Amino acid sequence: MRIVFMGTPEFAVNSLQKIINAGHDVLLVITKEDRPKGRGHRLEFSPVKYAAIENDLNILQPKDLSDIQFVNTIKMLKPDVIVVVVYGKKLPRQILEIPQYGCINIHPSLLPKYRGASPIHHAVLNGDKYTGVTIMRMDEGLDTGDILSVTEIGIEEKDTTGTLHDKLSILGAELLVDTLTKIQNKMITRIKQNEEDATYTKIIDKTMGLINWHKKSYELINFIRGLSPWPSAYTYYKEKMMKIWEAEKLNETYEKNKTGEIVGIKDNGFIVKTSDGSILVTKIQMQDSKKMTTADYMRGNKIDIGEVLDISDVGGI
Repeated sequence: MRIVFMGTPEFAVNSLQKIINAGHDVLLVITKEDRPKGRGHRLEFSPVKYAAIENDLNILQPKDLSDIQFVNTIKMLKPDVIVVVVYGKKLPRQILEIPQYGCINIHPSLLPKYRGASPIHHAVLNGDKYTGVTIMRMDEGLDTGDILSVTEIGIEEKDTTGTLHDKLSILGAELLVDTLTKIQNKMITRIKQNEEDATYTKIIDKTMGLINWHKKSYELINFIRGLSPWPSAYTYYKEKMMKIWEAEKLNETYEKNKTGEIVGIKDNGFIVKTSDGSILVTKIQMQDSKKMTTADYMRGNKIDIGEVLDISDVGGI
């Protein structure tokens, strides 16, 4: 098929590579503009742009998708389909109406659940047991288009947003190639989304990471997993930021201690009292330091029992 591909972050790279490997004709790759990064504000390419360069593909980075010159460029290419994978901009009607088979989008959730910008984060934050990938025919709404195909995957107890992101990227790429084949062979049945089942996710930002120790243990575990690797869950130990990367739920309740108090030390971590029990913190990153297991940190640093981790600002999601 003649395809225009639109995508920007790492999640989209597997899909681009998969359709190239499947023998489709990728006419053009559209990705967001290069962004300044670091102290020198050097312009950095998106992961999709790097992948397009490696595959010697044509690239465009339009500021305005409604620009008449850009729209005419896409029209002249006469794509069979436009594939959109986490591109980052809303497509105007002029673009949606160009391809013979429309614009299709890979969304990393089981639509209509978790429409919006952060479906993977929310699946982990909410402690879901499974999630998946939906490919839909795009319309002008926010993830409201007809469903073309869907596949599910279980969420493991140790999964973080990062590990689940990588799994769904691979799963989505595989589903995309299968869906394109079915579109080409006219074997697709479009299914309307049930609006009564629709839920929306909010944008995750780095201000949301402060741990509220008044929450239940399972909520805190999901919070830590859900904000890994970004923006990360954190607390304060003796007025210094402590990021918490891994933790385990314990059965002990420590009813006489304060919520957020460090109540014990084990070989592989320290124990913190929660609203309904306790958790064992096993991987941390202290301010101005690198990520390490709590056991490694405690070999050279003391963790004081009785210290209450900062809960003055409940923060969080």
